[in-house]
Amino acid sequence: MTVLIAFDGSDDSQTAIEYAAKHLQPEPIVILSVWEPLLTQITWAPLAAGVPLAAEQGDDGKFEEEKQAEALARKGAELAEAAGATQVTPRAERGGGPVWAAIVDVAEELDASLVVTGSRGLAGARSMILGSVSTRVLHHAGRPVLVVPPPKKDD
Repeated sequence: MTVLIAFDGSDDSQTAIEYAAKHLQPEPIVILSVWEPLLTQITWAPLAAGVPLAAEQGDDGKFEEEKQAEALARKGAELAEAAGATQVTPRAERGGGPVWAAIVDVAEELDASLVVTGSRGLAGARSMILGSVSTRVLHHAGRPVLVVPPPKKDD
């Protein structure tokens, strides 16, 4: 089986990677970063401009957001390996809707034995309106989900 860890670069998602790598039995791990072209993201915002905007690909056929997500997934994989995980695969996935839905879809595709997320991420204003990604994954994944809280801060 495979453990799927959602990673968006936030401190909480980094904590989730480190926790999973240190505490779970060795299994293949996929570090997933979901991306959308920026202009697609704007269309999800309820206050988006009423004018349709076209997303542009670079000369290599990739969107800048895709390149950033690939780099982010590689960074997450490096964090997992530094925390002791082996068999780590980075993966960037283009979302066709909400981020949580892409995570659930990839978990289904991989038949993941566990989905790991941080408790808060970088989804910004959209998450305030639509609800947290981790909550949606928890309710829609149909498989075990581990939501890792942020580390306690020293008082």
